[in-house]
Amino acid sequence: MAQLITALKHLLHGLGPSMPAPMPTEALRAATGAAFGLTLTAAILWLLNPTASLMAHPALIAPFGASAFLIFAVPNSPMAQPWSAVIGNTASALAAILILHTSLPQLPTAALAVMLAVLAMAALRAMHPPGGAVALATVLSAHPDSLPGLHYLLLPVASGSIALIALGIAWAHATGRRYPFRLTAEPPQHGTKDPAPDRRFIPSPEVLAATLTRLRLGSNLGVEDLARLIETAETEANARNLGPASAAQMMSRDLIQVAPETPLPDLAENFRSHRFKTLPIRNSDGSFGGLVSQAALVGRADPSLTAQMLADPDTRFATPATPLAELITLLADGSQQAVPILDGRTLVGLITRSDMIALLSGHMPA
Repeated sequence: MAQLITALKHLLHGLGPSMPAPMPTEALRAATGAAFGLTLTAAILWLLNPTASLMAHPALIAPFGASAFLIFAVPNSPMAQPWSAVIGNTASALAAILILHTSLPQLPTAALAVMLAVLAMAALRAMHPPGGAVALATVLSAHPDSLPGLHYLLLPVASGSIALIALGIAWAHATGRRYPFRLTAEPPQHGTKDPAPDRRFIPSPEVLAATLTRLRLGSNLGVEDLARLIETAETEANARNLGPASAAQMMSRDLIQVAPETPLPDLAENFRSHRFKTLPIRNSDGSFGGLVSQAALVGRADPSLTAQMLADPDTRFATPATPLAELITLLADGSQQAVPILDGRTLVGLITRSDMIALLSGHMPA
């Protein structure tokens, strides 16, 4: 009896939800975008072929609802990318048209159309689940006396798919999402072939792609998605190892600061005497004025240059409450040697890359 109850629990667990609940704001963003996309797609199709009433008989096909879900709700999915959506839907419609011209009964025609659509999408690397619905809907809606021709591929299938993609891109940019989603990592910002420091312990894209293929997950998860997942998991693991420590516990507080008008010769002397790699600028009102790196002085000889002229305009900063784990990312890409810690507009401390290396070395296993 106990074994039966255990087996029943496993079965019920397997039939339950397998994904976390989305945030309400994200669900609303996706739902609103899908409605927006389908409405404007219907209007675009009507403008291309105004033969029916826009409100009573929109020129949409049912599978566009599923395409809209992928494009607006899961824009990171490989199945939602432009190539998959446009080519997948169009190839599936073509498969249905070809099978329809065999004059077979409707049931085998429908089954063969979906089969050919799946094979075509796989061969074209354009797996898009609504494509199967496109093939089936094309067969079920076809009239024996007027089979759809090649014009059906262009209008509404291809043109409608392209409209949904364009509107999906616009909606993603307007709501702070990325679509189309990149399939490979962005090139290193330093102009070299080395990956960014936070990516060097992650397997290469080729290894990740082979792993996804072996696990049959290539259609569900992109290479870059997997890389970001590994990167995030490692960052969170490091955060747990570092504990709840914050920037306030580690920052240097007794700082050597320079005025904005400090000339180049005095800056060089400060770097030489204190052996720092960065110097913070303190404005006359006591507020933080930026960071000057030692590298900014290389090749400079004009004595009229000042600290303010040489300051990095893109310096990123943190607050005393910022967890130390977040500072790892700020210091990992090499764009700055130190992170200023600000309380409002006032500089209260500085954490350098050397500080972070010392901290991490103390948490590494022997």
